[in-house]
Amino acid sequence: MKFLKITKPYHLKDYKFTLIILVMAISFLGVLVIGSANESYQGKQIIGLVAAVILMVVVSVIDYVWIANFYWILYILSVGMLAIVLIPGVGEVVNGARRWINLGFTNFQPSELAKIFLIIFFAKFIMVHEEDLSSKRTILKAVILIVIPLVLIYEESNLSTTICTAALFCVLMYVGGLSYRFIGIVLLVTVPTAIILLSLIVQPDQKILDDYQQKRILAWLNPEEYASDEAYQQNNSVMAIGSGQLTGKGLNNNTTTSVKNGNFILEPQTDFIFAIVGEELGFVGCCIVIVLLLLIVIQCIVIGIRAQDTTGRIICCGVGSLIGIQTFINIAVATQIFPNTGIPLPFVSYGLTSLWSMYLGIGIVLNVGLQPKKYQ
Repeated sequence: MKFLKITKPYHLKDYKFTLIILVMAISFLGVLVIGSANESYQGKQIIGLVAAVILMVVVSVIDYVWIANFYWILYILSVGMLAIVLIPGVGEVVNGARRWINLGFTNFQPSELAKIFLIIFFAKFIMVHEEDLSSKRTILKAVILIVIPLVLIYEESNLSTTICTAALFCVLMYVGGLSYRFIGIVLLVTVPTAIILLSLIVQPDQKILDDYQQKRILAWLNPEEYASDEAYQQNNSVMAIGSGQLTGKGLNNNTTTSVKNGNFILEPQTDFIFAIVGEELGFVGCCIVIVLLLLIVIQCIVIGIRAQDTTGRIICCGVGSLIGIQTFINIAVATQIFPNTGIPLPFVSYGLTSLWSMYLGIGIVLNVGLQPKKYQ
């Protein structure tokens, strides 16, 4: 009968309204910036935001322990979604990448939802294997389980999400209590391997990455040589952020010197939304966005620390880490610290799948907060 206990009696005082306010504030700011970047997308984002808030509230009263009991089903759904999108005729090809499924009213991106499902799966998996998490058998099993979705995501021509998901997995294992000895061994192997891979993929005849992925890395290393093609977006993004100075040029401005108004940034409402924030809201606006996202991450971690069990703790830290990792990668790309890659800025970039997935994650975190360990 435990599978029928979807909800529990909660105390309103335990509902984390601070987290909700922070999420709503950054989302509202995102709607304003999206409208300024490309007004035609603002209406759809508002409708998506309303649906996301409803989803968050509903999920927040569903017992996360009940959800976690279906962790294998969530894993199978994740792998299934990621596999289906690769089927010709099912997956929508946009700019050479097959990452979306056309639902008619929007394009659904399975990898975004899969990240939340994988957080729940590994949270429960780690709790089940809490006593033997550092054993070779458990580590091997966990690695195999994460490699399957990683390969499927990579096959979508989605290297950025592959890296993001891999980093997320490492955080989940660390929070779960993986031994420091094993972590040290992994770092000793990973760092030299990454350096060797970087030296290999810049070679003309390399077969590791697709040509466009290699060009993006080369453009990052030598932006002057690729200023008119692969480095074009990032160069203009940096220019836009710098031109905003302290307070920006203002939302929906008609300034002729605006990088956005000159259409020098393609699809500014998505992956390069931070460039619009920098140009139109300036350094102050950039700081507000970063601080709001940082506070959301901190809130998730604090709720996780007070969770009643390992599953709740890892879910909260996982959702917080996902927001933090995506924020770091997105801003690093917009400021040319990282090579150009497509990953949304949480709660700010246009994209309904990303928005709904993030709000789903926040809803589960809120439920963890409703069941702190003080009641155990």
